[in-house]
Amino acid sequence: MTDPSDILKLRERVDIALELGESHYREFKSALEGKMDDKRPRDLREVCQDIAKTLVAFANADGGELFVGIEDDGQPSGLHYKDDKVKMLLESPKSYVMADTPLPLRKAHLIQYNDLKIAFFAVDKGVQVVHLTVKGECFQRKDRESVPTASEKIRFAREEETSREYDRHFVELANINDLDMDLLQRVASVITRGMSAEKCLQYLDLAEYGNGRLNLRRATLLLFAKNINKWHPRSQVRILKVKGSEERYGQDFNVEELATVSGNVFELALHAWDALRPYLTETRLSQDAVFKTQILYPELACREALINAITHRDYSVEGRGIEIRIFDDRLEVLSPGSLLSSITIQDLEELRGVHQSRNTYLGRTLREYGFIRELGEGIRRMFDLMNQNELVPPKIASQSKSFVVTLFHKHQYSREEKIWLEHFKELNLTRDQKIILRLGIHGRLISPQQIFDNVGIVDTEQYRQLLQSLMDLGVLHSVVSRVQAQNKAKSMKTSVKNIARFVVTAPGQAPPSYEDRYSAVISHLRQDCTIYIKNIPFNAQETDLTSLFEPFGQVVNVRLPRIKQTKHNKGFAFLEMNKSQQVQKILAQSQQQAFFVLGQKLEILPHR
Repeated sequence: MTDPSDILKLRERVDIALELGESHYREFKSALEGKMDDKRPRDLREVCQDIAKTLVAFANADGGELFVGIEDDGQPSGLHYKDDKVKMLLESPKSYVMADTPLPLRKAHLIQYNDLKIAFFAVDKGVQVVHLTVKGECFQRKDRESVPTASEKIRFAREEETSREYDRHFVELANINDLDMDLLQRVASVITRGMSAEKCLQYLDLAEYGNGRLNLRRATLLLFAKNINKWHPRSQVRILKVKGSEERYGQDFNVEELATVSGNVFELALHAWDALRPYLTETRLSQDAVFKTQILYPELACREALINAITHRDYSVEGRGIEIRIFDDRLEVLSPGSLLSSITIQDLEELRGVHQSRNTYLGRTLREYGFIRELGEGIRRMFDLMNQNELVPPKIASQSKSFVVTLFHKHQYSREEKIWLEHFKELNLTRDQKIILRLGIHGRLISPQQIFDNVGIVDTEQYRQLLQSLMDLGVLHSVVSRVQAQNKAKSMKTSVKNIARFVVTAPGQAPPSYEDRYSAVISHLRQDCTIYIKNIPFNAQETDLTSLFEPFGQVVNVRLPRIKQTKHNKGFAFLEMNKSQQVQKILAQSQQQAFFVLGQKLEILPHR
């Protein structure tokens, strides 16, 4: 067998790190500062503090490696300190970390790389304590950053310790002959071309030499075992079909097993997906006597749910496997093990990208191989994919020592809304355009705020372009001017965005007439604050009506429709007062005496 000292030399580790770059598990730190042409060594204490901060963050997350003397862009720059200061730097994982929270430090070495010195540190994931710097600061690794984090969020519940440590333990009876070496070599070649299988295992910390042999972690067997049943009895995915929307038992038992796939993690990801994929569509006979295939669930969303279950399930629960239940209206992916206590359902549903790995070594291998992308992104992608396909969001639950992701075959729109949107199907609308048109069902007026909230817009230019695209199609119309909206917002002491201004019409339907527009304007106002005035002289102005009714209180707005050609008013108006009591006074007074404008008697009516 190859000499252990030659398996993975420290210099080779630097080469591999430079090739792969920074990641969730790897960081570079420079020991220099200043302009490009005037670099000088950084203050040693600051470098030591950076080392402690980064290693604490790694230990509070999933472990990792730190190279000091390499720039962020991957350019080696070395350490330019005297030997006594380099020694202080190598001791910083102890001297700059709180003594009560010692790091699970695996390596702290000085590497001679070409003509440069580079410090290399490696820490395992901490499982006993929350690690702090000597200043009492707490950090946690999140993707490629060391983020300040409250220590309470990192504390591990005692019942989680077994599941968190399960994949890291060494299995005494296992040896390299128990592994699928072809699979392992393929993975090694993807990580770094030409890397041997043994080097790959050590690089990924899946194996370590000791007592004259290569010792394998349990994660190694979960990933690469030739015969997984020898090491884990339930490394499997069961696919079940439930007839109906509820599971029944006894005489009404309605569950059919479609497939059971067993194997190591890579085999599960491949073969379970092949077994599940045919059940994500449905073929039906259409009205025109043609068999058509309908997609029930987006494939990528289902694959994310499956990979998420395989990656994060609690493998210490050896009596159960992953189960996928396909109901008539939904698909449930159930994995053994409750959600970790450091993450909440709300964190996941609000798509914060939170991440806490139960299976550290397994997750790292899948990430380095490229099987999964950035950690903590799987749930977010599921939500995005369901939304892109106009399906309701996934449901996430953690109960009965299980974690369940449910994907629904249910559109975001109600049946009535889908019928309404059928009027616009020839326009090939985008999802965002459909959302706006849905808001306008039954002639409802739409406010800008409703559009921002429902579409999820933050950019006003995107809002403008979206509105203009629908106006160009002739299906969206503005019935309240911006000035009118501003006046209304001022009287109601609210934002102008909250004032409904737009109406939707089906393709080919005539746009709202001038009278309809004003009727629409009034329909969303407080009707008990508005009066309808008829028999107005054609040359009367808004100011004439304002001055006539101001003695009764504040006149909020006067809407006097005009004839475009002559600019004369149309003989009627809508006048809005500030309070309903003012309107009642006007109506009562009109019963006792007449109101005149330019010598012409007005007819005053309540707005209906």
